[in-house]
Amino acid sequence: MDQLEQLREELLAEVANASDSISLDAVRVSALGKKGRVTAMMKGLGGMDPDARKAAGQALNVLKGEISNALEARKTLLEESEISERLAAETVDVSLPVRPEREGLLHPISQTIEEVAEIFAPMGFEVAEGPDIEDDFHNFTALNFPPDHPAREMHDTFFLPRKEDGTRHLLRTHTSPVQVRVMQNTKPPIRILAPGRTYRCDYDITHTPMFHQIEGLVIDKAIHMGHLKSCIIEFVKGLF
Repeated sequence: MDQLEQLREELLAEVANASDSISLDAVRVSALGKKGRVTAMMKGLGGMDPDARKAAGQALNVLKGEISNALEARKTLLEESEISERLAAETVDVSLPVRPEREGLLHPISQTIEEVAEIFAPMGFEVAEGPDIEDDFHNFTALNFPPDHPAREMHDTFFLPRKEDGTRHLLRTHTSPVQVRVMQNTKPPIRILAPGRTYRCDYDITHTPMFHQIEGLVIDKAIHMGHLKSCIIEFVKGLF
């Protein structure tokens, strides 16, 4: 019995000192394997008398069960520890990186309109705007389009449905209605640029139904063609 108690203490100490699954399995083999220390003692029970064999067999079974429980508990503890270490060492950040903040850019057409406005600003021009949906008067009549002018036909202009009074609005075919509106509401002298979208039914390799125009209007005393020529020269120099 003293020998069993010493063996018990040695084996439990080896189990407790096993630092990983491999060393723990080595302890199991040395204790309970085919050639293990406990197995060897159980094989020696056959040479004992019946009473001694019974008592020794019971003691060895108790020892075997205690060692097995200790091995299982240590195995669970080591596996949990190894999993924790692997999780700490093998972590992967699966979150998306922060998107870089990118500055927006002007559309080329918007940029061109701004450049043109900057060129004409020192010459006293201001930018004027008007609605994209116009009436017949501002788009045609006030600009001296005769009633039978082709531009008033459906094949040239986008017309909206007629109203109850028979009139109908349209998508402006040029930015000239802006000039009309400015002249109606502003006293001369006037110097304006009228940039904006315009709409016509043209649609082929060189035309699209919507495009941009920039018009200029000057109303003042003593204005002549020399001023127009000078404005065009300054514009071409500034843009190109």
